[in-house]
Amino acid sequence: MKLAIIGATGGIGRQLLEQSVDAGHDATAVVRDPSRLSRPVSSVAVDLVHPDWNALEAAVGGRDAVLSGLGPRSNSDVGVASAGTAAMVKAMQATGTRRLVLVSAAPIGTVPSPSHPHPPRHDPGDGFFMRHFFSPLTKLALRNQYGDLAAMEEIVRDSQLDWTIVRPPRLTDKPPTGRYRTAYGHNLRRGFLISRADVADLMLRLIGDPTSIGQVVGIAN
Repeated sequence: MKLAIIGATGGIGRQLLEQSVDAGHDATAVVRDPSRLSRPVSSVAVDLVHPDWNALEAAVGGRDAVLSGLGPRSNSDVGVASAGTAAMVKAMQATGTRRLVLVSAAPIGTVPSPSHPHPPRHDPGDGFFMRHFFSPLTKLALRNQYGDLAAMEEIVRDSQLDWTIVRPPRLTDKPPTGRYRTAYGHNLRRGFLISRADVADLMLRLIGDPTSIGQVVGIAN
């Protein structure tokens, strides 16, 4: 497949790139700094917050799918996910590329966004510990980053593209296993950890799964 990978130098983005190349896909990396890429692949240097539209449209046009690992790593990055995704969606709409698979985070279904100011208090898949301890503390500590991701998800849902959003819990750098649990529309009970490598594995698998279009997919060990 011909793939465009957004944020290919980040934790999940790097895994998407390496696994795509290993699987024989034609991958184009869309990054700010191509010198940081872990594989010698075709690349397009684009600042997604202030994009060169010609370059961005050239990167996503003619692709079978776009995979995005965009996300704020710290408060200084807040806004990158929503602004970058808005630019990516606009470029996809302009070029006719429809399939989009991107990563978010497990708590986002309970985080307010501009059009959904009163989300559910709990995710239906969360157990007692997640609902009453871990999730509230995490949302308090990462409220700005999660707000950015909630706005990003809203942009995607309104895009009319063939999108799938993957929501992992806490990420690790362990090697891929290919053995993980998934659920459509909610998180996983006792799902506290997942490796970036396994998240990337799932995202690549979902490209060709029509049942995942327009769905939020939870993943965990």
